[in-house]
Amino acid sequence: MKKYNFKIIILLLTALFALPAGAQTKAEKNGWRLGMQSYTFHKFSLVDALEKTKELGIKNIEIYPGHKLGGQWGDKVFDFNLDATTQREIKGLAASKGIKIVGCGVYVAEKSSDWEKMFKFAKQMDMEFITCEPAHEDWDLVERLAKQYNIKVSVHNHPKPSEYWTPDNLLKAIEGRSSLIGSCSDVGHWRREGLDQIECLKKLNGRIISLHFKDIAEKKAGEAEQHDVIWGTGILDVKKMLKELKRQNFKGVFSIEYEYNWDNSVPDIKKCIDYFNQVTDGLF
Repeated sequence: MKKYNFKIIILLLTALFALPAGAQTKAEKNGWRLGMQSYTFHKFSLVDALEKTKELGIKNIEIYPGHKLGGQWGDKVFDFNLDATTQREIKGLAASKGIKIVGCGVYVAEKSSDWEKMFKFAKQMDMEFITCEPAHEDWDLVERLAKQYNIKVSVHNHPKPSEYWTPDNLLKAIEGRSSLIGSCSDVGHWRREGLDQIECLKKLNGRIISLHFKDIAEKKAGEAEQHDVIWGTGILDVKKMLKELKRQNFKGVFSIEYEYNWDNSVPDIKKCIDYFNQVTDGLF
């Protein structure tokens, strides 16, 4: 009887280790990575945000500057003022949950001299990109630092009065500049500003580094803003956006920025992820 049980245990262990660890989705195999924009969980600490990201099965996170760390770090916030020890500890915590910190944003420099600190911080944290909105007079500096540190600059499009609310403004600002510089395409902000999100993506062909991806509700009288909805149920035509990005041969991160149901958004986000995987399984 003991011998029989031992054989069963060996068979079970063999089967367990034969299972693919973190098997890639079709999207991932084609260079598309889902990430979490930590602002989605800004009501919670970064420690909690990482746990929620793990619960969702997301392997990448873009952390907004100022996110309170929580846990053993208390009121410390995520920014370039973090000491080297805390930086290592936060990277280690994320890694222990199978998560990579791929970016930080949306960063807006208070003064030009802060850009060097930001790029150094991004390099120390092994980030791929900084999501930001540089002042026009800082572009030469930002481009030089991007090349020096080999960190991408992903320019976000906040609504007006942001300089980059429309792709035309961004393309004019970065014309002739390094391929390390491009767009963090917030598809929801475009539509809220009356722009066609599909046309905006087309204009930025070859210049899209990352996205703040979402779907939004129809505009209703009396509502201040068209709020986020579960992907595929709103007006942004998620399928069409993904088809356009495939046509462009986009490779990069779709940061999930779900700005609704703030206190309990995980169930909604799970449905967004399911829809994304369903559509991309068909695309690829």
